[in-house]
Amino acid sequence: MHELETRELRYFVAVAEELHFGRAAERLGIAQPPLSRAVRQLERRLGVRLLDRDRRGVALTEAGGVLLREARAALDAVAAAARRTRRAGDPKRPLVLVTKAGASHELLRGLLGALAEEPGAAPVEVLLCEVGEQAGLLRDGRADVALMHRPYDDLAGFDTEDLYVEGQIALLPAGHPLASRERLTLAEVSDVPDLPIARWPRLDGTYPDGPGPEVHTQSQLAQLVALGRTLLVIPASSRAWQWPGHVAVPVVDAPDVTTVLAWPPKSHSPALASLVRAASCLRPPVTGRHD
Repeated sequence: MHELETRELRYFVAVAEELHFGRAAERLGIAQPPLSRAVRQLERRLGVRLLDRDRRGVALTEAGGVLLREARAALDAVAAAARRTRRAGDPKRPLVLVTKAGASHELLRGLLGALAEEPGAAPVEVLLCEVGEQAGLLRDGRADVALMHRPYDDLAGFDTEDLYVEGQIALLPAGHPLASRERLTLAEVSDVPDLPIARWPRLDGTYPDGPGPEVHTQSQLAQLVALGRTLLVIPASSRAWQWPGHVAVPVVDAPDVTTVLAWPPKSHSPALASLVRAASCLRPPVTGRHD
């Protein structure tokens, strides 16, 4: 069997996502007949039916669902390879370090300061993102290295260097009765009828069940906490972005969070090596627990 081509994968993904040949053809900027022929040819080559077609429309078969997942990953990998190749060909390019906005602020400052001491260190561009976006930016080649957090972030497949271990806090609206406490437990913050815990998306983009509001940006969360609509348990270092209307209270039995430096495997650029050396020169990982 001949190898699959990126063009036919793009065609199939468009049809599988639109579930309509006309819309997919318009999205691709081609006529519908050649698109239909390309998908039928792909099915013949693979020896399976990828799409069920009837008067009601188009639906993915089980095999089509598998190819959709694999094709997306393959196209992402091709795009990432192109980005990394172009970036590697630019000797003046900065090293792009991505981190969640507001997280690990002091650690990031220390890391950049340590890197400045490295002889001939490359310039660093800091790319700020929202929760859970670092892995995607690393995988698609838009970032070279990331500050991420175990166990919350998707570290699968990356090389890592542990930097810092800390406890967690509850971020509460000022004026709430719990805000006057010196410390809290997970049980106490998980059962507050008038202040449900905010829900972040999982790694697959879905939200856990619960009464709390769905959030996906720091600014959404900050305003909802200040308005007295939610609370959140987060790493202690994230208090750097808290508003005057917030209060941070240690959660004594919350699991530790480890900040790590992460990068794609087999990345061997001198700039990345300098950053990893600078990270290893920082003080040993420190536990920020609130006993």
